[in-house]
Amino acid sequence: MDEAYIYDALRTPRGKGKKDGSLNEVAPVKLASQVLKAIEKRNNINTEDVDDVILGCVHPVGEQGADIARTAVLEANWHESVAGVQVDRFCASGLEAINIAAGQIMSGQSDMTIGGGIESMSRVPMGSSGGAWMADPDVAYHTYFVPQGISADLLATKYGYSRTDVDKYAVDSQKRAATAWKEKRFKNSIVSVEDQNKIEILSHDEYMRPETTMQSLASLEPSFSKIGKLQGFNDVAILKYPEIERLEHVHHAGNSSGIVDGSAAVLIGNKEMGKKYNLRPRAKIRSFASIGSEPTIMLTGPAVSAEKALKRAKMDVSDIDLFEMNEAFAAVVLRFMDVLNIDHSKVNVNGGAIAMGHPLGATGAMIMGTILDELEREDLSTGLVTLCVGAGMGTATIIERV
Repeated sequence: MDEAYIYDALRTPRGKGKKDGSLNEVAPVKLASQVLKAIEKRNNINTEDVDDVILGCVHPVGEQGADIARTAVLEANWHESVAGVQVDRFCASGLEAINIAAGQIMSGQSDMTIGGGIESMSRVPMGSSGGAWMADPDVAYHTYFVPQGISADLLATKYGYSRTDVDKYAVDSQKRAATAWKEKRFKNSIVSVEDQNKIEILSHDEYMRPETTMQSLASLEPSFSKIGKLQGFNDVAILKYPEIERLEHVHHAGNSSGIVDGSAAVLIGNKEMGKKYNLRPRAKIRSFASIGSEPTIMLTGPAVSAEKALKRAKMDVSDIDLFEMNEAFAAVVLRFMDVLNIDHSKVNVNGGAIAMGHPLGATGAMIMGTILDELEREDLSTGLVTLCVGAGMGTATIIERV
């Protein structure tokens, strides 16, 4: 089996996922193509040598439809021989794209690939693609479907995470992200986004709220209490988990991931491609795994997928120096740390999606770049990236610096 090496990782800043967000004026395909162009320019590669571009995209409809990966390749003016494909594993789509791209290298079927993601949530709103799981009453009934926010509150209730616990985690995320930006820890991975006139419109993560405190969060109403009670989702959750007498609604806009726009790309190749372009491998993919988990509570998959990836790499949790676990909701990360007995000092050291936002299909690729940069900054060796996934799944990837 060939080694799959990461040669580079770039991302756009995250723009607020609303009509007044800075990236709203940029079409999704152009958001993706700008990152591809930056990868090409920084590494001085002939794109004819890139076999495939795999992009995660959770809602491949409208402007994000019709295989946006191939369209982005064409928009970036890459060689016409470069293939492109869109993949969807909900929130883990960007990491799944990296795993597929790496798998092509490992199997010897490709020499150089891109794994990444795109989501313009201001232009293609969350839920746009629909789906039987939530829309077909028969499917929803038999699977005990509840919206993900209800799952987060169910997780917090079942495992005893209070409003104070999740708010404290959220404040820490904001502080860490603010410090990371202040110390310019992301500077080597950010591609400033330009408008159609080549004028820079965003160079920093726009969603951050560094002034957040426990007091300011305490004033926010729970986001999922009304739909839980009025639409019966609390009852569905309790039917599935009868040991829960009632749901405690602890999640709100301040301790849940932010809605944002963004794209990312990771350049992966074999050793020969690195030699051809005189590129130094930054890390190699040690292992990866995706798993299914119980779909009502939905958000317990990260620890299980991490354990599976560790087993495949013949490693233990103690062998990992840093972890990036997507902050979909604060309780999800708290549970992940508890299950694997990981200290918070090793997890999301530069903040996460609570502070900077979660551009669904792109997030997995973004946090891969984040952990790679941090491993280099701290001169550490191994990192594990993982995300919870809708419908009850988890995806994880382990990398090791070269």
